[in-house]
Amino acid sequence: MTSTENTTSSDDFAEDGGPSSTLPRRQLGRFLRESRDANGFTIARAAKQVDLSKAVLQRIETGQIQKVSQPVVQALCELYDVSEEETNAAVDLATQARAQSWHHIYGGMFSSAFNMFIGLESAAQRLTTCDDQCIPGLLQTAEYARAIISASPRFSSREDIERRVELRMKRQALVTRKTRPIELDAVLHISALFRIIGGTRTMAVALRQLAELLKRPNITIRIQPYSAGQTWGIPHGSFTIMDFERNAKGETVEPPVVFIDGGAAPDVYLEKPSEVRRYRELVAAIRDTCLDEVQSRNLLRQVAKEHERNER
Repeated sequence: MTSTENTTSSDDFAEDGGPSSTLPRRQLGRFLRESRDANGFTIARAAKQVDLSKAVLQRIETGQIQKVSQPVVQALCELYDVSEEETNAAVDLATQARAQSWHHIYGGMFSSAFNMFIGLESAAQRLTTCDDQCIPGLLQTAEYARAIISASPRFSSREDIERRVELRMKRQALVTRKTRPIELDAVLHISALFRIIGGTRTMAVALRQLAELLKRPNITIRIQPYSAGQTWGIPHGSFTIMDFERNAKGETVEPPVVFIDGGAAPDVYLEKPSEVRRYRELVAAIRDTCLDEVQSRNLLRQVAKEHERNER
């Protein structure tokens, strides 16, 4: 292994000196940590192999260092036997970590470790999601997910579609697991209940599953009726606020992030406090116009029955 100690200046490990995005370096750190674990390296052993201190490597893995040099990233990827494609992507993330603003462009192009949304989602403690188009991925049935994924022109092969459906189903363990499940607060526009995705039978099963999931103490689902009009006079689209755990001092381990599904355009991630606060205010405004949980559950069952009747 080539030494990286002499090719890395002190500035490469500088603390944040400006309003750069934390997302690329958090994602890079998460990827390097997962790669190290997958190859059975302790953090001390890996640090020694690439001539870093244990403390520095730990800070890289937790996204606390703004500037990580290319030789360091390349050396770690070589140590962990990472593919050339993913090594290049990791180096790009290290470069992007220096930027003041950043729009994610890697989702779905590389392994799941490079899918920013999945990485943040799995690390979150609480998710607040609003959607006026369809049921959120963590709450979908396999048939519903398959219908959505297969409708995309990007995914044409059956193998690719099934792989993505399987990944989406595995992600649902985050909210259904017995130990420390993620808190999920979902706000759905009523149109998502009537939009036929995969057929009426698929819709009926999907909505009944939503009603059952409402029995879980960590899941809240509220429906916004047509009578609510447009909150703030704008269509809110699909977005998710991700909140992370707090340490013993009550401080957040990672700052909250707003994910905006770009659809055909690139996905957008917002992390400035003012931006996150604005979306929290939007969620609160939307929720004020929603049915309560009992009314929402009853509506889910009612619309499921309508889909069942239409199937006959």
